[in-house]
Amino acid sequence: MNLEQLASFVEVANTGHFTKAAATLHLAQPSLSRQISTLEKELGSELFHRAHGHISLTAAGETLLPSARRMLADAEAVRRDMDELAGLRKGRIRLGATPTLCVSLVAEAISSFHQEHPGVELELVEKGSRELIEALGTGELDLALITRTLSPSAQMPRLRMQGVLSEDLVVIAATEAGEPLPSDGRGRSALLPGDTVTLAEVAALPQVLFHHGYDLREATSAAFDAAGLVPNIVVEGAEMDAVLRFVERGLGVAIVPAMVLVDRPRLVSAQLVEPSLNRTVSLAARGDVRPTRAASAMETTILDTARALASEDTGLAAHVRLVG
Repeated sequence: MNLEQLASFVEVANTGHFTKAAATLHLAQPSLSRQISTLEKELGSELFHRAHGHISLTAAGETLLPSARRMLADAEAVRRDMDELAGLRKGRIRLGATPTLCVSLVAEAISSFHQEHPGVELELVEKGSRELIEALGTGELDLALITRTLSPSAQMPRLRMQGVLSEDLVVIAATEAGEPLPSDGRGRSALLPGDTVTLAEVAALPQVLFHHGYDLREATSAAFDAAGLVPNIVVEGAEMDAVLRFVERGLGVAIVPAMVLVDRPRLVSAQLVEPSLNRTVSLAARGDVRPTRAASAMETTILDTARALASEDTGLAAHVRLVG
């Protein structure tokens, strides 16, 4: 039994599919299948049920999975310890973040970090807050930026949580005729003529919605439900980049975090009122694992980036506030 076999086993368990697992691991499918078969022979038990293209774990597979994840995490910790000997000239950071943060805070932070530490490899994982917390617990991530307040289960290790910033949700629409805003930053929209808009007014406008599973979609859906409102949906099920492009092309409005407006001259925003909505961005890490120098440096970069985004220079000071 070796780490490569365990990694193959865990990936098949995660994806439930040999072909997808092979693609993720950059292996030919026959090679992946041989690794799993060899591992099963060494352990004397089948690890997967294989029936009509459906893959599921056997009882032996269910037993092995948490141990395999721990062994892979321990091996990764050893690699990181060896990288520490080289300081920040090399190393690896596994950073998780929600999709809405990846186009704002995370993009700015990674850019700054790479300029300072070009030899450190960065792995970014985009998932919902709950999945990111679970990935921290299994040792698959070093740091995670989350946007929901979650209560860790008893099986999760103690987490170290730090509030980073509080951010308003705003309503965005395309500028008139899709033209970029003038240099003074003022512009108009046929859909959002004013500086504020109520949730009831938003419900009546054509709206572009994220897919279910986005933390932001769940928060806005809860607000509409609480107010007894039914939004006028034009498009739903989109990712952040697609939502912004659809809005830029005039399909409708969208409720988004204020930070995504950075470098988006074809969008204009209005403050959401009655009620106002906001979210807190927090940085999470395992409290029972000593952070590497690279991870500590990334934490510092994220906090510095948050301070920069909340400054007057970005024009977001009215919507983004530091926490703590």
